[in-house]
Amino acid sequence: MKHEITVREYARLTTVDIQPSLDQAQITPSAFKWVCQRSEILRAGGGSALVQLESQQWLRLDNYVGVIETPCGTHIEILPKHFDSGDDIKRSRQLLVRMLEGALDLPERKIGPAALQTFKVPLTEWLMCRFLLALDRLVKAGLRFIYHRIEEDRKFLRGRLQIERQIRRPPGRQHVFSLQHDVFDPDRPENRLLRLALDRVCHLTHDPSNWRIARELAAYLSPVPPSQAVDHDFKQWQHDRLMADYEDVKPWCELILNQQVPMTVAGQWEGLSLLFPMEKLFERYVAACLRRKLRNTAKLVTQPAREHMCYHKEKDWFELRPDILITHGSQSWVLDTKWKRLNQALDTAKDKYGISQDDFYQMFAYGQRYLNGSGKMLLVYPKTRDFYKTLAPFEFSEDLKLWAVAFDLEKGTVVEDGVPEELKPVIGVAPWPDEVN
Repeated sequence: MKHEITVREYARLTTVDIQPSLDQAQITPSAFKWVCQRSEILRAGGGSALVQLESQQWLRLDNYVGVIETPCGTHIEILPKHFDSGDDIKRSRQLLVRMLEGALDLPERKIGPAALQTFKVPLTEWLMCRFLLALDRLVKAGLRFIYHRIEEDRKFLRGRLQIERQIRRPPGRQHVFSLQHDVFDPDRPENRLLRLALDRVCHLTHDPSNWRIARELAAYLSPVPPSQAVDHDFKQWQHDRLMADYEDVKPWCELILNQQVPMTVAGQWEGLSLLFPMEKLFERYVAACLRRKLRNTAKLVTQPAREHMCYHKEKDWFELRPDILITHGSQSWVLDTKWKRLNQALDTAKDKYGISQDDFYQMFAYGQRYLNGSGKMLLVYPKTRDFYKTLAPFEFSEDLKLWAVAFDLEKGTVVEDGVPEELKPVIGVAPWPDEVN
C-alpha cells in the first residue's frame, strides 16, 4: 500500500500516532528501519548522514531535499525550509522545482502563470511528466537510426558474400551463404537509455496522464532494447548536429536513471529516490542565475581549485575551493554561498547576525590566496523575512572587504537593496564601467 507524506528539511519522523505537519510525520516501522539503514550506508561510504536517530521511535532528517521511496511503498517528499509563513507546500514545491531546473541546467518549463498556480503534483510525478513531454517531442520529430553490421548465414543472397568463409564450408552446407550486410535501425546508445528510462517511468508512475503517455511512447520504442550498460551508453551519447533534438530529453533521462544527481540514495531498491544536499543545490542555483545575468566580458568559474592554504615539503597542502570566482579583465571577486538564515536585528558583537565565525576564517583565507589580500568578496545567503538586504561591509583590512548579500530564491537574483554601486556589475544588475557609452 502506497503511503505518501510531505515534510521539509530537518523534519522529524516517527512510528507513533501524531498530528502530521511539514515538521513532523508518521511513517511505518518498515520505512523507519529502511531509512535508518540507508543513512548508515551513506555514513559508512564517507558521505553525510541522511538522518539523526533521536530514539527508537523518532528520527530527524538532515538538510536534504527531494524524494525517498521505500520498498514498503512509503513515499517521502522533502521540501526546502525557506518560507516564514505557514505550511505552504505549493510554494515550497515550486521553489524546489525552480532551483532544480536552474542548478542542474534543465530545459526551462514553458508554461504560463495559470499552470504555475495549479502546479501541485509530487516531485517525482513532475519529473516523470517532464521526461515524457520531452520524449514525446523527440518521437514526433523522429528517432535517430544507425547502421549495424550483421554477419549471418542465409539460404538466399543479401548484401555481401563472404568468400573466405563460404569456400571453407563443409560438403552439405555449401547451399547456405555466409553473408555480411548493414541494417538501419534505432538500436543506438541514446535510444537504449531512453527506453530504459521509459520502462522505469511505466513501472513507477501513478498519475493517469503520465501512465497513458508512457504506454503510448512504449509502443514507439518497442523495437529498441533497454540499455544493459548505463554508464557506458551515456559515455557514447553523441552531441553533433544530427542529435540536436536529443539535447532537451537527456537531462531528464539522466535524472530518471540517477546519473546527474548531487547525491542519490544507494541500495538495491529500484524506486525513484532522489536526494539533493540543500547547501550544494543552493550553491549551484546561485551560480547558474549569476552566470545568466553576467555580461559576456566577465567569466564565472565554480569551485576553482588553483590555490592552497600553505606549502609543506615543496608540496601544496589544504586546497582552497571557493564556491564562485568571477573575473573581469585583471580583477577578481570571490563569492561563497551559505544555506543559513541570518537575522539583521541581531546586529551586536555577540550575536553577529547569526553568521558563523568559521565562515569568516574561510573567507579570509580565500581573500589572501585568490585576491592577494586586496579585493572584494561576497557571502551569499537566502533572502528571508529577517534578512532582506545587504549588510554593511566587513573590513579585514583597508584593502580586503566582504559583504553579506541576500539572494531572492524566487526571482533568482541578488537583492539590490544595500549593494554598493561598485558591486552591481558583479551580481549582473549593472554593466561594467568600460561598457558604459
